[in-house]
Amino acid sequence: MPKHVRLISFLMICSLWSMPKAANAQALIPHTLQLDATKLEKQGLSLAQEAAQLAQFQQVDLALPRARLASQLAPGNDKVWLLLGGLQLQTKEFDGAIASLKKAQSINPKNGDILFALGSANFQQKNYQAAVVNYQDGLKLKPNDPEGLFDLGNAYYLLGRLPDAIAQYDKAVSHDKKFWPALNNIGLINYEQGNIPEAIKRWQSAVTLDKQAAEPLLALAVALYTKGDRQQGLTLGEAALRIDSRYANLNFLKENLWGDRLLSDTKKFLELPRIQAALQQRENSSSAPTPRKQPTQ
Repeated sequence: MPKHVRLISFLMICSLWSMPKAANAQALIPHTLQLDATKLEKQGLSLAQEAAQLAQFQQVDLALPRARLASQLAPGNDKVWLLLGGLQLQTKEFDGAIASLKKAQSINPKNGDILFALGSANFQQKNYQAAVVNYQDGLKLKPNDPEGLFDLGNAYYLLGRLPDAIAQYDKAVSHDKKFWPALNNIGLINYEQGNIPEAIKRWQSAVTLDKQAAEPLLALAVALYTKGDRQQGLTLGEAALRIDSRYANLNFLKENLWGDRLLSDTKKFLELPRIQAALQQRENSSSAPTPRKQPTQ
């Protein structure tokens, strides 16, 4: 999974579905204005819920205008601004995202997800030290959040603070035993440090947790092949690329924090005839036209 972007958690986005109904205005406000304000806010929350649902299906272009309008109709709701900021992060509208997230923070300073999202904004702009501060502040509010711990580990990783990175990854796993991305990244660090057996152990654990996780499966394949277990390495490599062929792209791997040693070994691995054949076969199958159904008699 990509390590450079923390998308707003879909669980958090879905929490918009259970947001409380807008409270009635105070009795001193004229009755007609009371109804209008309540109606507008409800419309805003409904739009936010639509935007959240669209975001779940990766329809960000459709979700974003709804979230923008929702923020105008329900300007006092921090979750609406957080949703808007998260969608803006996905479209790399960093200035707009930070403004939306700051607005959310002014409404609810105790929402840790806002700080995690601000960390993502800084992380994506390579301002890793600022991201560390955001993640640390978020973890003060949500100390057991595995994704927050993982994100802090990634920021430490890119600052070269590898022991600190491993410590955060270990904490993430301690709070979520199935959080394989943290195990995967510890393996990445182990491999660069020359501790190949420990890297293999970490990737094996990650694959055990999720057999459809292409990243640790490919890393494991490369490590096994490089250390001499060629047949198993090739078999696992073919399986990984069948799951997700993006991992055949070295630039994509670098974005996922793969280090120079592993990238060098992976480049050689991907050039092997059997792996090239597997990639070609996948490309051919994905580009083949869908056969037309014969009309029933």
